[in-house]
Amino acid sequence: MNKLTLSFALAIGLMLAVPCSFAAGNASQEIATAAAHAQMAAAAADKSTADMHLHHAINCLVGPGDRRYDAQAGDPCKGMGNGAMHDLGHAPAEQVRLQQALMQAELGLHADSLDTTHAAATRAADALKASNPNDD
Repeated sequence: MNKLTLSFALAIGLMLAVPCSFAAGNASQEIATAAAHAQMAAAAADKSTADMHLHHAINCLVGPGDRRYDAQAGDPCKGMGNGAMHDLGHAPAEQVRLQQALMQAELGLHADSLDTTHAAATRAADALKASNPNDD
């Protein structure tokens, strides 16, 4: 009976641990994808292309359940999770960096000039690279 109880407790522990690891994996993928799109925005030849990539970065950060999500802009993170900010879980320092990246992406999206958009996209990419827990 004691072995059965131990086995049951171990099985429950594994079931509880698995979703946490999937959530962290999703957040890592979403952050990496958002960073790649922020970098593409920073290198874009025109404002329209930069804005498209910033929308992609924002969508990866906030996920489809968020008011800032724009389905018409496209979502390169579709199927990865619910947005990095939601999937990351309780990691205050990482959440702050993701908030900073989101703010910079939104600033770049609403900027009047390509130079200002490039600068904001670069800051967003830098914040995302610093926040990705699995990036080395």
